[in-house]
Amino acid sequence: MRLNLVGVEGIPMVQPGDDLADLILGALTQTGEELVDDDVIVLAQKVVSKAEDRYLDLRTVVPTEEACRLAAEVDKDPRKVQAILDESNEVVRKREGVLIVEHRLGFVQANAGIDQSNISHEDDDEDNLCLLLPIDSDASARALRDEIKRRTGVTVGVVINDSLGRAWRNGTLGLAIGVAGFTALENYVGETDIYGRELVVTAVAAADEMAAAASLVMGQTSEKTPVVLVRGYKPREPEDSALQGVQPLIRDKDVDLFR
Repeated sequence: MRLNLVGVEGIPMVQPGDDLADLILGALTQTGEELVDDDVIVLAQKVVSKAEDRYLDLRTVVPTEEACRLAAEVDKDPRKVQAILDESNEVVRKREGVLIVEHRLGFVQANAGIDQSNISHEDDDEDNLCLLLPIDSDASARALRDEIKRRTGVTVGVVINDSLGRAWRNGTLGLAIGVAGFTALENYVGETDIYGRELVVTAVAAADEMAAAASLVMGQTSEKTPVVLVRGYKPREPEDSALQGVQPLIRDKDVDLFR
């Protein structure tokens, strides 16, 4: 098996309302690449959020008493703490400078994924500007996949990735927060290893592995490569609707030993 990852160059700075399918297909044409069935497109969350105008101006945020109290504990802007709480189901952990929360979409991450790096917006004070995660990242992935299918006739998988930390390791890595067109969690329970032993618990986070690999190509600073084409994976679309999207990757709270 050979897996190829190609950074799609030529994507302009994304603005609210931009057509991501158009930008991606145009950039692929400029680089001489042509989509084929079973390709997977990995996009940085930030370009999806920008296109969907998920900007938040902190000057419009009025912090509650709870946000002010929590902000004093962790030494953060009360307005940003309020934004984090608004995007979260619960606070999981806290320490100076950071809040670990369960995002309303189910991800456990720092500061609800709210970011202020590499963003700009006309006539706005960048110190007060934040970018939120998509409202529904699976829906965003499905919409892009459907639009590419409509325009090209090609069936692709789509992953939206974001940089997340992990409870048991240092550093962040790209992980999937939106998936369309294939099974995010490959379940091998019941199959056998090379010695014929039956696999009992093996499941592979395929979408996360692709997101992490694509992040190496995207970079984390000024590379301006927010889209990566993955070829050679042969994605399998789940038959059960309960296995679609990113939710199969999210561990239930009652079996999460780090909460």
